[in-house]
Amino acid sequence: MNTTSYIGDTNNQRSMAYGISGAFVLCLTMTIPVGKTTELTRYADRNGSVYALNAPDERMTIETREGKAARRRTLMADRRLARTIQTAAQQHQLSPALLWAVIKAESNFDPAAISRRGAAGLMQLMPSTAAFVKVNDPFNPADNIRGGAQYLRYLLNRFNDNLPLALAAYNAGEAHVRRSQDQIPPFPQTQHYVEKVLALYDAFQSGMAPSLT
Repeated sequence: MNTTSYIGDTNNQRSMAYGISGAFVLCLTMTIPVGKTTELTRYADRNGSVYALNAPDERMTIETREGKAARRRTLMADRRLARTIQTAAQQHQLSPALLWAVIKAESNFDPAAISRRGAAGLMQLMPSTAAFVKVNDPFNPADNIRGGAQYLRYLLNRFNDNLPLALAAYNAGEAHVRRSQDQIPPFPQTQHYVEKVLALYDAFQSGMAPSLT
């Protein structure tokens, strides 16, 4: 994956985002908590660019209730999470790997994550977004994933299935992408977010999704 092309030519972005071959060089540091859950911490693409996949999102400080690490391990070890992601992906014609990637980037699998701006839950739904997709409880993992998947599908439809632009809109807002003339906005945080999610998406499509067995 050549991440510079994701930020440059949006016509190539779509084909690259959906034409992943899986023949990538992975450079992973993994921890194996209870339940044999594999947590990615670094990913290197075929060009040798290394991404810190567990680096916190620069736009927020995650504030959670007690037991964040234990809660995340429990959630990832729960087969229901995989089923929920699979169902939401099928319902909204998305790749399950994409939902895994967005959840990893947004909340690092913490269902109680709250940003300073008020984004909440696994897919960090803003209050206005939660209302738009009719999610009453963003801390309910199933409802949050359903709503996040619905919103991703909405954005993909709005941007003609251009995944990098949809991710940029998920991060910075649709209006900012439109004001940037349907290009990724020139915000370093948003550009980093798009690259990070696409790197995670590649990794998960290559079979590196957490083990739930």
